[in-house]
Amino acid sequence: MRYFSRLVLQRALRCNQAMEVEWVLITGASAGIGREFSHIFAEHGHNLVLLARNGDRLTALAAELSNQYHVKTVVIAKDLGVPGSAQEVFAELQRRNIPISILINNAGFGTRGAFAKGDLKSFREMIEVNVTSLVELTHLFVQPMIKAGRGRILNVSSTAAFQPGPMMAIYYATKSFVSSFSYALGEELSGTGVTVTTLCPGPTKTEFSKRADLPDSKRSQGFWTMEARPVAEAGYRALMTGKKVKIPGLINWVGCRLTRVAPKKLAAGIARKVIEGKK
Repeated sequence: MRYFSRLVLQRALRCNQAMEVEWVLITGASAGIGREFSHIFAEHGHNLVLLARNGDRLTALAAELSNQYHVKTVVIAKDLGVPGSAQEVFAELQRRNIPISILINNAGFGTRGAFAKGDLKSFREMIEVNVTSLVELTHLFVQPMIKAGRGRILNVSSTAAFQPGPMMAIYYATKSFVSSFSYALGEELSGTGVTVTTLCPGPTKTEFSKRADLPDSKRSQGFWTMEARPVAEAGYRALMTGKKVKIPGLINWVGCRLTRVAPKKLAAGIARKVIEGKK
């Protein structure tokens, strides 16, 4: 009888744990793909920690999501380009006793121009946001996930990860790092209950092109350019099913497959023409 009672109690506890509302941390949440991720997770009843540089945008988004979907939201206005920011974010959430079950490393940016003429400070900031902060946040939050025996991580890479990108050399290199790191980490975590998904969008209608100073070319205006919402939806489905890599859009998927078999010099040359807006 006691054994039966213990079984009933254990099952009840597991059910209660499964019914707990998960907290999701989304970086770069104020615009573009990150904003769409915020809406999607809120629609599915997740509580949200929204992180970006623009506090006013985040506050407005948090109010919108709370009112529309009745979920809890926490706003953290933080520049991940500043060293030590990831540690500060983790410490803040630990202090507030907010366990993160799902981590969306979406923040990132790129700039266009010749490397030799570029601003070294800007390059450092790009590496800090696209690589260093992503690695630090992942390292900090994956440990509690492993201890809990469950968790999901989605790192936003890019189709840029599949070939060198002259005139955007640092950005393309950072995305190549993200893809390689994410896949390797996913293999390491096999059997722990924690999964790692890499999302590799192609050209997407966001503020990225404006900040990167990309030309008004087919890259930013072509019919293959995707809206942010379907990109985020594809990432959400891949994350929740434990898929390792997702390339949204058939044209993007085919393009990435072709760059894998094409000579690197040819792939780099095509990438340069696209970046420079040449036909």
